[in-house]
Amino acid sequence: MSGQSHESLTNLLARRKPGYALEAPFYTDDAIFEADMDYIFSRHWIYVGVEPDIAEPGDAMVVNIGKASVIITRDDDDQVRAFHNVCRHRGARMIPEGKTMIGNIVCPYHSWTYGLDGDLKFAEHMGEDFDRACRGLKKVAIRSVGGLLFVCLAKNPPDDVEEMARVMEPYLAPHDIRNTRVAFESDLIENGNWKLTLENNRECYHCGPNHPELTIPLFAYGFGYAPGALDEEQLRDAERYAELSRTCHTRWEGEGLPSQEVDHLDDRVTGFRTERLPIDQSGESQTLDTKAACRIPLGALKDKVVGGLSFWTQPNSWHHFMGDHIVTFTVLPIDASHTLVRTKWLVHKDAVEGVDYDLQRLTEVWQATNQQDADLVEISQQGAEDPAFEPGPYSPYTEGLVEKFAAWYIGRMKAALG
Repeated sequence: MSGQSHESLTNLLARRKPGYALEAPFYTDDAIFEADMDYIFSRHWIYVGVEPDIAEPGDAMVVNIGKASVIITRDDDDQVRAFHNVCRHRGARMIPEGKTMIGNIVCPYHSWTYGLDGDLKFAEHMGEDFDRACRGLKKVAIRSVGGLLFVCLAKNPPDDVEEMARVMEPYLAPHDIRNTRVAFESDLIENGNWKLTLENNRECYHCGPNHPELTIPLFAYGFGYAPGALDEEQLRDAERYAELSRTCHTRWEGEGLPSQEVDHLDDRVTGFRTERLPIDQSGESQTLDTKAACRIPLGALKDKVVGGLSFWTQPNSWHHFMGDHIVTFTVLPIDASHTLVRTKWLVHKDAVEGVDYDLQRLTEVWQATNQQDADLVEISQQGAEDPAFEPGPYSPYTEGLVEKFAAWYIGRMKAALG
């Protein structure tokens, strides 16, 4: 950042008022966006996909994080590895974004060839004194947390990812991510800043009037409500949810299924939160009829009514794990006013489309919800760009997790700026 931009950002961070939305430049300013990419997305653990994306040796996936491009692959020893997608010759990008199968990593420019371990194997016309050993691909830190893949572009990644893994792997293990496959993947470009995407995800204040599909399996009041704000019917529904949460948590924990809330969204460098939430009606899955979308259960789960395990990570993901399928979400910034939201639906690796599950039924709730959220993010971005915009107060009852995201972001930016 330039000196002037640095000073401006420092002032904005210093005067941020807790319990209120961020000021407009945090959503609109190109210099702040670049700072976000430098201080947040280049220094923290970023969720990029699942181990089933690279299920077999030779499978590769390329994910772009801002200007950086990362190759994630599984080598012949079944180890998951990650490298910068930059040839060590003259810097060409070697593999386009997306998934592929490779025997080696070959630069299309001059055919420098790297093994799946990143070592340079072949470089023609370089002379007798050329040392291939010091020209391997630059490594990127990668950590699988129960089958969820996180990368960090920093030379010294935050080591508290190990604490997140210690806490989360018992929650994730019953769903056995490594023995699933990606049934469907969707990329949606939202016309808004990445922080608006995350803020929208971190509350359900907006769910009732905006998500008619999602609020069939999920309780709109599951993340809080103001006393006196509900009519008698809504209050009965909220009380029913609270009682269902208590009884389900007791039963699930008794069956060895971790369920209780763990919240470190704003007190860790690698912020995260998890809780197993009840599903309404039949209680089986996040579908329009609340019943399982796939007839083959995940892992060793025998009880169909295991709710939905929710898992949030700072700065770029959220996930829902049911007994029959998993939905994961990756947020990748494009520029100050555009954001990629990548959604994956996972089913048991042996499940056959049209036999064990119907793809439309599997995906329709979150396909609809994603588009509804994208529309909300777009009007929020339009508002942030309006000269009349000023930060409004968060609801103390329904937007606590939004405040935790904002507090985490402000804290990490201040730490980066010293």
